[in-house]
Amino acid sequence: MRSPQRTPRPPRPSSSKPLIRDSSLVWLASGVIGVSFGAISVAGGLPVWVPVVMSLTVYAGSAQFSAVGVLLAGGGPLAAAATGLLLNTRTAAFSLAVADLLGPGRAARLLGAHLVTDETVAFALAQSDPARRRAAFWISGIGLFTVWNAGVATGALAGAALGDTATYGLDAAFPAVLVALVLPALRKDTHLRRPAASGALLALAATPFTPPGVPVLLALAGLLLYGRTEAAR
Repeated sequence: MRSPQRTPRPPRPSSSKPLIRDSSLVWLASGVIGVSFGAISVAGGLPVWVPVVMSLTVYAGSAQFSAVGVLLAGGGPLAAAATGLLLNTRTAAFSLAVADLLGPGRAARLLGAHLVTDETVAFALAQSDPARRRAAFWISGIGLFTVWNAGVATGALAGAALGDTATYGLDAAFPAVLVALVLPALRKDTHLRRPAASGALLALAATPFTPPGVPVLLALAGLLLYGRTEAAR
């Protein structure tokens, strides 16, 4: 007899619709940024296959932008890879937060680990119960991966035809979406507000002086304050 712990039931279609509707906003922002990334990469002189393969295997927006920036500035592949790995270290903390949502089995954990991003973690943790968090993680993760890669391929094929993508203000799309995802958690747990505010201020102060993506890493220092609060409680 199968136990419900070993074979969790998939979410009912009726419960999936709100999750799909809400996460579709993140997918839209992801697709727009993906088009920008693909276009910037090819317009800078990289072959079409580079941003496409990078998006399938690396799948990390800030790390990809930084790695491509290093390549276009004349840096070598090793320097680009090191930059991407440094910026992706933040996902180690994110993975711990959603480890119980990935399900049993190596295949599920391997695929789930590849889908861990700022957006999928924030969207999952904003849900009210474990079953809904699991459904939110997989729905948002698979959709985000699909739309991101489709956007990157579209931008790469369009190449320089899109012009300067920075003029469209695309850099504001993801931060706005992330704020919308984090707000419900901050309303529910008041103890998260001080660590979140501390991390945000630290990232904001570091932004003018550090490469893209590094302020996000520094913002994780806010977790130390959260740990002290939990210990005191």
